[in-house]
Amino acid sequence: MIRLALAQHDFLVGDIAGNLAKAQSLMQQAKSASAELVIFPEMALSGYPAEDLLLRPGFQRASIDAVNELAASVHGIDVLIGHPWSELGRAAGQRFNSVSWLRDGAIIGQYHKQCLPNYAVFDERRYFTPGTEPLVIELKGCRMGVIICEDAWETGPALQSRAAGAELLLIPNASPYRADKLAAREQLLCQRHADTGLPMVYCNLVGGQDELVFDGRSMLYGRDGVCAATGPLCEEALLLVDYDQEVGCLQALDWPVALTDPLAEIYRVLRVGLHDYVRKNGFKDVVFGLSGGIDSSLVLALAVDALGADHVHTVMMPSRHTSGLSI
Repeated sequence: MIRLALAQHDFLVGDIAGNLAKAQSLMQQAKSASAELVIFPEMALSGYPAEDLLLRPGFQRASIDAVNELAASVHGIDVLIGHPWSELGRAAGQRFNSVSWLRDGAIIGQYHKQCLPNYAVFDERRYFTPGTEPLVIELKGCRMGVIICEDAWETGPALQSRAAGAELLLIPNASPYRADKLAAREQLLCQRHADTGLPMVYCNLVGGQDELVFDGRSMLYGRDGVCAATGPLCEEALLLVDYDQEVGCLQALDWPVALTDPLAEIYRVLRVGLHDYVRKNGFKDVVFGLSGGIDSSLVLALAVDALGADHVHTVMMPSRHTSGLSI
């Protein structure tokens, strides 16, 4: 039996020092829970999407320094964490969306994302060079392969990982929400299982960033190809998993109950997106025009739920067309 921990958490874009401290704290929590590997989301050390911060040499150096500092603090547990990686000095302009496997004070393996999305809200080809090589690391006799987010939407990286000897597939993600996204993820993971026959651990980011909301809902797929568990929606959690490598079974340990009502799901995502946009940009209060109608009343309810009533202010500028009922 191997115990894994999924750090389904929110990592602030640009706050490398804060994200490093958070990763170290979560690593210690996972270690205290007897986990042998803690898995972080895609680009956890830099936040996602870091956009043009990735073009700054100082940001690139700070990201590399953070990976090395985290690696130096790793003892008694393995860590798989996402971050930008740059080949400074040797290959100018080579930047990668990467994960590093950390063990006993060192980086023992690194994987560069191969499939770079460049559609809808994604423009990763602007910033990154695609990787070409698999990463398979052995832990307690189990050979674990790694792919990143969009790699799971294509066939090649998962098959390459299996060909390199992987028995379990680990998938760190920064996958944003849309109304039908969970079903789409379930369908693609079923397809990757059909391609490879491998059990899969899918760890997703949480939190709002500008117009995006990352909804978490990390997932486990056993060797039988059935979804064994889904993590909570838009909620930070350190999710513990026991993996029985003999039968390929992934067992979620006391995961929070997943939200299933579609309207409640959308409301929760809107609330998180509003809260994180306001707080992450350093605002304290919001003000907006209230008409008395359903639209602005819904905005008022969202704002109060997201920020607290003391931080929400409304104004009305009545005209001769404003009804007494509205006032």
